[in-house]
Amino acid sequence: MALLQFFFFFFLILPQCLINAQPSPGYYPSTKLSPIHFYQAYNSQWGLQHQSVAQDQSSLAFWLDKYSVAVAGSGFKSKTPFRSGYFAVSVKLQSGYTAGVNTAFYLSNNEEFPGFHDEVDVEFLGTIPGRPYTLQTNVYVMGSGDGRVIGREMKFHLWFDPTADFHNYAILWNPQEIIFFVDDIPIRQYTKNSDATFPRRPMWVYGSIWDASSWATENGKYKADYNYQPFVSRLTKFLVGGCSEYSAAGCQPPAASPTGYGLSTAQYTAMRWAQQNYKVYDYCSDTSRDHSLTPEC
Repeated sequence: MALLQFFFFFFLILPQCLINAQPSPGYYPSTKLSPIHFYQAYNSQWGLQHQSVAQDQSSLAFWLDKYSVAVAGSGFKSKTPFRSGYFAVSVKLQSGYTAGVNTAFYLSNNEEFPGFHDEVDVEFLGTIPGRPYTLQTNVYVMGSGDGRVIGREMKFHLWFDPTADFHNYAILWNPQEIIFFVDDIPIRQYTKNSDATFPRRPMWVYGSIWDASSWATENGKYKADYNYQPFVSRLTKFLVGGCSEYSAAGCQPPAASPTGYGLSTAQYTAMRWAQQNYKVYDYCSDTSRDHSLTPEC
């Protein structure tokens, strides 16, 4: 019996564990920049009474409750617009019932171009006990997030518990691609196929927490329940590097890989691992979508 158990583990269980083991990306963009104080790069923007910046400015907590819904939750905004760069933050989410709550870290020029804006999103969609958070990435281009919304969503369930500790989430945006990272693992690469499908105008960096009950959790099936308030998200290790709108024409954004643009072989392997094991939705694979509106698919 012992020999049979050994055979089962060694030849069946162990190989499967090795296949699913998290690979090293071999390159770690988050280590190329030093964390900055919150007010070096950001200003508290709305819902100020529902956020708290640590005295040493190393971290921020913001929260959603029934009183902050009227002011669209709480959020912050970068002091400077960027035309490319690497933008990251470490986040720890709240456990328990968080359905309907959206914690977001994103790039946008919505205030500059209302009704015709660009946006690049990392969103943590709240959940109910026993079910995982959903990490949603999205790209809007030239008003595709306004009016008749044309989203480019790719969603994941993470390979760790995002409520247990802080983890690093990043957006790298350069003239050729947008890459989303989780703990330096690239989970999505959105490449420029044409000017019409890629954001080219300067954007600001935002963070927010707000009530997205109409769609966030299982398409609105579960909504924010303020009996569980406040819903608190904690952020630290703010990383910002890149070319502002006012930088010299020759400014170069941080490298995505050891060679600069694109991903290395090890990074592609890590991204395939994340997508094969943890991706739960891809707009390009959604047969109910009109893909004439998303020609990159």
